Amino acid sequence: MTDAPHGAARAGRRGAATSPLPAAFFDRPPQVVARELLGAVVVSELDGVRTAGRVVETEAYLALEDPASHGHGARRSARNAAMFGAPGDWYVYRIYGMHWCANLVCEPEETASAVLLRALEPLEGLDTMRARRGLATGRDDRLLCAGPGRLCAALGITRALDAQPMAASAVRVLAGAPVGPVRATTRVGITKAADLPLRFVVDGSRWLSRG
Repeated sequence: MTDAPHGAARAGRRGAATSPLPAAFFDRPPQVVARELLGAVVVSELDGVRTAGRVVETEAYLALEDPASHGHGARRSARNAAMFGAPGDWYVYRIYGMHWCANLVCEPEETASAVLLRALEPLEGLDTMRARRGLATGRDDRLLCAGPGRLCAALGITRALDAQPMAASAVRVLAGAPVGPVRATTRVGITKAADLPLRFVVDGSRWLSRG
């Protein structure tokens, strides 16, 4: 069986939660949610195929007061409308005209804060992930879900998930085992508020989008 790295899928399933994280988990400041999402398991059952990965990297976006956030200044558009939704809703948008990015909405409706999923440790369905990513079997597995666009491609996430309540969707986030140590760094690929330590990583993980 070569579909999981070093037996990680079996270890990830043993005693794992089967219910998605509740909306109350996300009804908190995004920097708190971003840190506590590390170790959670994202399970996708899109297209009738199960893939899963453990969260190892996130970024928090603080909404109205954060110049790097799509919700900054309460600017609402068709693209970011889901960000103003309920805690635990998905907010999915496209960057560079080609890559999807998956976020989970935080705090009460109309706050427009969210956490971006930046990287996962692959656990289940690696053959499907490789096929979706166009990677050769067994090659470059470290990069399967290393980055928001890559993880969305690997899990089959598209704009169709946008605005759906996570707990009722085909892509659920389950509680995982505690991880650590956690390191906070500045966010990646932004020019505004670039000095804020709002990127959270499992320190030393080989699955990060970058060190």
